[in-house]
Amino acid sequence: MALHFDRSEYSERLQRLTDVMEAQKLDALLLFAQESMYWLTGYDTFGYCFFQCMVVKADGSISLLTRSADMRQARHTSTVENIVIWVDRVNADPTLDLKNLLSDLDLLGAKIGVEYDTHGMTGRAARLLDNQLSTFASLSDASNLVGELRLIKSPTEIAHIVRAAELADDALDAALELIAPGADEAKILAAMQGAVLKGGGDYPANEFIIGSGSDALLCRYKAGRRRLDAIDQLTLEWAGVSAHYHAAMMRTVLVGEASSRHRELYNACRETMLAIEDVLKPGNTFGTVFDVHARIIDERGLTRHRLNTCGYSLGARFSPSWMEQQMFHAGNEQEILADMSLFVHMIIMDSDSGAAMSLGQTYLTTNDTPRSLSRHSLDLIVRE
Repeated sequence: MALHFDRSEYSERLQRLTDVMEAQKLDALLLFAQESMYWLTGYDTFGYCFFQCMVVKADGSISLLTRSADMRQARHTSTVENIVIWVDRVNADPTLDLKNLLSDLDLLGAKIGVEYDTHGMTGRAARLLDNQLSTFASLSDASNLVGELRLIKSPTEIAHIVRAAELADDALDAALELIAPGADEAKILAAMQGAVLKGGGDYPANEFIIGSGSDALLCRYKAGRRRLDAIDQLTLEWAGVSAHYHAAMMRTVLVGEASSRHRELYNACRETMLAIEDVLKPGNTFGTVFDVHARIIDERGLTRHRLNTCGYSLGARFSPSWMEQQMFHAGNEQEILADMSLFVHMIIMDSDSGAAMSLGQTYLTTNDTPRSLSRHSLDLIVRE
């Protein structure tokens, strides 16, 4: 089987999960998040765009309900042995198949947690599920249960994250070889993604972000390419990926020259990043990180131009987003602990002047000062 971790690590993860289930008095857990299934068993697929469910019982037994197209995928990439197929057909209701599976697993009347908050659970699927199981079992929302366990990375997970960070650096190197007046965004993007794949990495869970000119003020991918002007700005957000583990980076690269406004925004970004490094450690919270970000940016009169978040946890993720559940925003009481992989970004988009500036990289937390996973400095990049 194509497993990225030793079976002993999967067993340890399962034990951590069942311990929490016992504490919450759950008889079973229905997993719909692909990253939860991957973390727990190694199951690797994009088949979650259709209905599938992994059932974890309190005794540690695991069953997977999926389609025939993913049966061999599950056998080849996961530790799951009990694989049940629901059949594609007109008016199919796979939640009925799930109900029958739960009955076979002796879960009638059980207390069952459900991962509702995930891209693997559509609104239609949730309605069908609740309709089928409302009188069968006692359901509760357990959307964050596995996600919280995944926040702390094991040594072998960290090895993949470190490799992902190396690939992210390689992608920036490839971009910088091309960025200049007249350069084609398409070739820059191809070079960055190619560097990750050439290095043995994977596709990212969401598209790389690239935008120049007025598009540099966007922080989402959009279709369409242009060539860089003699004086321009290019915003890039990308990630290296190893075994689905991500290490993200972000930069606004200036072309030709740096305006006084660009330098002002850059100085704000850099000052804030360095201040956050001082609090990105145990004893503080995700909310603390955001408060530092907001205070410094706001003191510079840039409140209207900043975002309401400044980063998030990273790990093994699947499309459509490489972001884990926990984000740096106001009031988030999630503690910062050692061995978290956290992406910190400063994004300032001044629509009044048309100037964009961003700066971001992934850190590994320790018992003290965080470790930057990038070999690149935070210096302003200007390409002539």
